[in-house]
Amino acid sequence: MRLAGLICHSRETDKEAELLEALAAKLGTQMIHFVPRDNQVQRAELRRMTVIEYSPEHKQAQEYRDLALKISENKKFVIPTPLTMDELEGLLMEFGIMEEDDEEIIGKVEGA
Repeated sequence: MRLAGLICHSRETDKEAELLEALAAKLGTQMIHFVPRDNQVQRAELRRMTVIEYSPEHKQAQEYRDLALKISENKKFVIPTPLTMDELEGLLMEFGIMEEDDEEIIGKVEGA
């Protein structure tokens, strides 16, 4: 299966864009677009609308238009390079998302 790229829908975490760029490179693909986090999305969702329907002139609406254009104009489709779980965890450690000793907590419930 071919991959056109990654889209980052921001959660406002540390080094988020850099991590996704590095992941894209390891997969042999690209980050198509970084969508910043904006509360306008939640306002629109509460009304059961898209941001473009709710507030078409808002900057977040333009982000989605830019994303749509990048997707429709994208010509880079690749067969991604697979990553092992160890490689993915190594990338997370490299960007400070996961500590090396975090592996000890896998599968354990909170407070255990």
